[in-house]
Amino acid sequence: MYTGSCLCGTVSFKFDGEIRSFHHCHCRTCRKAHATVYGSSALVDETKFQILSGEESISQYESSPGKIRYFCRNCGTHVFARCDRDADCVILRLGALDGDLSIKAIGHIWVSHKPDWYEITDDLPQSPEW
Repeated sequence: MYTGSCLCGTVSFKFDGEIRSFHHCHCRTCRKAHATVYGSSALVDETKFQILSGEESISQYESSPGKIRYFCRNCGTHVFARCDRDADCVILRLGALDGDLSIKAIGHIWVSHKPDWYEITDDLPQSPEW
C-alpha cells in the first residue's frame, strides 16, 4: 500500500494495487502544473485509490478536453488527475507520495515539448508524444 499527501497535509490519499504504467511526462501542461521540467505520474486502478482526508479542499481544472487535474486549494499541490482516455484509472502524481515506489519509470513521454535547456541523461525510452 502507498500513501501520499499534499504539501500542507490537508489532502491525503492511499492506493493499494498495481501500477499500470509510470512515466516522466514533459508535456507543456505537466510542466506548468508541476512548475518543473517534467511530471512523474503513474496510472493506478481507480477502485484501489481512496482520498483519506481533505476531499472538500480539492479543486479541479480541465487542462485539456477530457483531462481533469485535481489539486489542493490550500497549497496548490497537484495530487492526481483523471482522463477520459483511461476512465477506469487515476493518474497519480508521484511527487505527492510519502515514500518510495517499488518500481522504476518505463520511459519519458512528450519529449517533443521538453525545454531545450534540459537534457535527459538516463537510458529510458523517449517518445515524442504519448
